[in-house]
Amino acid sequence: MKLRFLSNHKAAARPETVTASSKPLESSLDANVAEIKRRIGSSSDVVFRSLSNPASAFPSLTFIYIDGLVNADLVTQAVIQPLTDCRDLLEPGLTNEKAFLLIKEQILTVGGIKECKTVENLLGMLFEGNTIILLDGAKTALAAGTSGWETRSINEPTSQGVIRGPKEGFTESLRTGTSMMRRRLKNADLRIEEYKIGRRTQTGIALVYLHGIANEQVLAEIRKRLDAIDTDSILESNYIEELIEDGGMTPFPTIQNTERPDAMAGGILEGQVGILIDGTPFALLAPATLFSFFQSSEDYYQRYDISSFLRLIRFTAFFVSLLLPALYIAITTFHQEMLPTTLLISLAAQREGVPFPALIEALIMELTFDVLREAGVRMPRAIGPAISIVGALVLGQSAVQAGLVSAAMVIVVSFTAISNFVIPSLAIANSIRLIRFLMMLIAGSMGLFGIMSFLMVLLIHMAGLQSFGIPYLSPVAPMKPPYLKDIFLRMPMWKMKLRPSTYGSQEAPRQNLPAEQPQAPGNPPEQQGSEHS
Repeated sequence: MKLRFLSNHKAAARPETVTASSKPLESSLDANVAEIKRRIGSSSDVVFRSLSNPASAFPSLTFIYIDGLVNADLVTQAVIQPLTDCRDLLEPGLTNEKAFLLIKEQILTVGGIKECKTVENLLGMLFEGNTIILLDGAKTALAAGTSGWETRSINEPTSQGVIRGPKEGFTESLRTGTSMMRRRLKNADLRIEEYKIGRRTQTGIALVYLHGIANEQVLAEIRKRLDAIDTDSILESNYIEELIEDGGMTPFPTIQNTERPDAMAGGILEGQVGILIDGTPFALLAPATLFSFFQSSEDYYQRYDISSFLRLIRFTAFFVSLLLPALYIAITTFHQEMLPTTLLISLAAQREGVPFPALIEALIMELTFDVLREAGVRMPRAIGPAISIVGALVLGQSAVQAGLVSAAMVIVVSFTAISNFVIPSLAIANSIRLIRFLMMLIAGSMGLFGIMSFLMVLLIHMAGLQSFGIPYLSPVAPMKPPYLKDIFLRMPMWKMKLRPSTYGSQEAPRQNLPAEQPQAPGNPPEQQGSEHS
């Protein structure tokens, strides 16, 4: 009895669309092979292998695969060997149609088999690591799933490390990313929709969300923006981020990026939509609000009081990184009366030999630190951190001794830079770096009045921002008190019974725990008749 390997996976796949520019396959094997060779040129990594037996009824076959993208052992054992050993193909009177069905449903033992009716679809399957099987007399080719290229092993994320929590991050493989999400969200409502974007690169994009929790309007808008992308290449997730994010000139990011599967799973459970991109370990989460960039996955892996304290430190570091240099410039330049007399005399003594005003002094130090920071990133990993630390110490001390900058300015710039590293999201931290320079220029020209005016303009700008229809300052503006339990502070798990409405999620309750702290059981009653009684 022969086993029949039915290719019933096609129900979940997207149907092949034949457009006016698509070239359908012909019934002649030689014509199809010639057209494929014409399209891909004389590429040495593309392997063509033909099988034929003129003395029998064995139909002529041609295998096409790309060396390096396929598992060579799988191609041999699951495709070539079953076809060469099958005696059913040698039966007299076997038509090409019957031979095609016999190969598709009985002979091939690979897990996934798809049909290709156009040259464009055939080439797309070929470049994904499939083995193409062309049969003489058939206008449809078969694509056997034999992909097996080299991938990077799963390692700890480099940009979002945690002390307590999972130590694995996404890799550049799209299928590895989707499998990591399936492993964390073992639920039938988890949906994964795949796209091919980029005329030249045909990059795989996976849309990941929970049906019944994600906002359908947000989903429809994300699908619409993905379908509207018409570009040559998608090489990293930032390509997608810039092409689908809400328009307008703003320094603030409106889409999150992460390389942590647990962070993406947490966002999906709260109603966000994940976007995985083949070729990069950084995934996207949309929509995003300002407060989501201050939340770390480690906030939920330790006690709520510690998490709340650390979150307050992050918000404090945000304001320090944004305002400290500007406040120093404004006060020392225009508002010296705000300082205590002792501190004012000390600062004046330090600045006695400095030839530059406070604004120029701050700009020099900030630019110097940014240059050192970029140099540490671009230099070889073995010497990069050492050069950054030594360079900062030597340059800072030398600048003070040479009288170019004051010691107080070195302290201000150093503490500002350290505060910038406290923010868990690199995207919002980089935005603050840009805004800080503009804030310093305004402080040097208009003092505290300019700083307050600019902060008002910045707040109005953020209040007008949206991320796929979701207000950027939600749930603070518009104010939703029931959903403020995980914004500035993190309340205990047993108090957060409702799913955040920040991202417009549909299903509100997420747990049925009592809304009070669990109490320890009372002391057990004393045993009667004890020998000590």
